[in-house]
Amino acid sequence: MTMQFETAAGMTRGLNTHIARDIARKILSGELACGAILPSEIELGEQFGVSRTALREALKLLTSKGLLESRPKIGTRVKERPQWNMLDPQLLEWMQGMEATEEIYHQFLEFRKAIEPHATALAAVNASKEQRIELSRIYRQMCHVAENFDAQAWVDIDTQFHRMIFISSGNCFYVPFGNVLTTIFKWFFEFSSKEGGMCLNEHKRIYEAIMAGDEGEAYSASLSLMKGHKHRLGSGGNSTSS
Repeated sequence: MTMQFETAAGMTRGLNTHIARDIARKILSGELACGAILPSEIELGEQFGVSRTALREALKLLTSKGLLESRPKIGTRVKERPQWNMLDPQLLEWMQGMEATEEIYHQFLEFRKAIEPHATALAAVNASKEQRIELSRIYRQMCHVAENFDAQAWVDIDTQFHRMIFISSGNCFYVPFGNVLTTIFKWFFEFSSKEGGMCLNEHKRIYEAIMAGDEGEAYSASLSLMKGHKHRLGSGGNSTSS
């Protein structure tokens, strides 16, 4: 198997992570296919210009994230996609800047549809006074950005808005999503907010439902946002919002 890796020679800090990131990005991009056998430790060590100890630590890290497995007499193999820990914060960070396929966005949207409306309904009931004040601050900033549109500023504030919903849910299992998914939220919003697709009115509906403590309306508004007509993921040119 011929595979070019970025050399890590000369690096003194984060060496294991550097190697793991390079291999992980090749796996995530499909350059290293599921089921592929990696070169031997000796070959990989030579390509990266590192010791076998550093290489083994990197492979151990990737194994913990579900990307690799080692088997006697077979070697180190790339595991199938369903076994990857896609919610691992470091793995999400490594994915940043990669060209994602529309299929990944579709899958992320379906995942959001399953959990975010309920988190929004919970936020309407459970958000603390401080959290409602913070959500108000974020929403006012959204309005400001919409009036003076800047694509990157919108992505940042949109991410803050949805993150705050999960944090305000009061559910200890939902709260981590607001932190862990920040990276992929940004990719998604960068894709779905192209050409000014901000959907401010839809966000206003969610905001007002949470502030009013209207659980049913909050759920409906959140689901409506993801099913709306402005999103760029629908088949045949249909689209919904971020």
